[in-house]
Amino acid sequence: MASIKAVTFDLWETLIDDDSDEPRRKQQGLRSKADERRHLVWQALNEAEAISQEAAYQAYDVADAAFINLWQGHSVTWWLEERLDVILTGLGRTLPTDAKNGVIDALGRLEVDVPPDPIDGARDALADLAGRYRLCIASDTIVTPGTGLRQLLDVHGLKEFFSGFAFSDEVGHSKPHPSMFESAASQMGVAIDEMVHIGDRDHNDVKGPQALGMKAVLFTAKRAHDTETTSADAICERHADLPGIIDELAAR
Repeated sequence: MASIKAVTFDLWETLIDDDSDEPRRKQQGLRSKADERRHLVWQALNEAEAISQEAAYQAYDVADAAFINLWQGHSVTWWLEERLDVILTGLGRTLPTDAKNGVIDALGRLEVDVPPDPIDGARDALADLAGRYRLCIASDTIVTPGTGLRQLLDVHGLKEFFSGFAFSDEVGHSKPHPSMFESAASQMGVAIDEMVHIGDRDHNDVKGPQALGMKAVLFTAKRAHDTETTSADAICERHADLPGIIDELAAR
């Protein structure tokens, strides 16, 4: 059995609390992220040629459902431009290049301009682990692209601990596809079975890496849906316990 030399981390609900930015958005008089994304698309369409908000929102929701189906069923996450193209095709519309690029940029920046918070203890755990293991992000990009997620990590002082980043929009597949973990291993210069993955979804973050010979830890501080059915090598409820859990797995 290979020893553990590296740790890969999911991002959403493992390092970053996905909806923790929503109270700040509300305090600032901003729409929720979900509403703002739909509004941005409608606004760009309506400025180019009048369209009802209802029609634009419906087209957005149809494209969003198609995205989720592709993500969950085929381990692919579209780029923002691809998602917007699906909306435009469904409506039989086009947008001027500047307007289209503006929408893509605005959608990609929502979680950079008003960043969600790290989960309690995340930075301390990363700082501890980085002294003994190589660290890499292995995260699906649902809306914010990998470029924006690097900025988000940097804002919170977390980016410095990672020697690699496997984001699904850049890799070409999402978890649990092997290419996500192969990319991480390649970037860190380790073998697949020398890595342990941390994440909150049993299908993506536990069974995916385990099928490749990795160890996997289910992280439940923010999402504990899979606790009763997981095949994880360990379950972690808070970041303060994570270094000890990884060290124990490495010692086995």
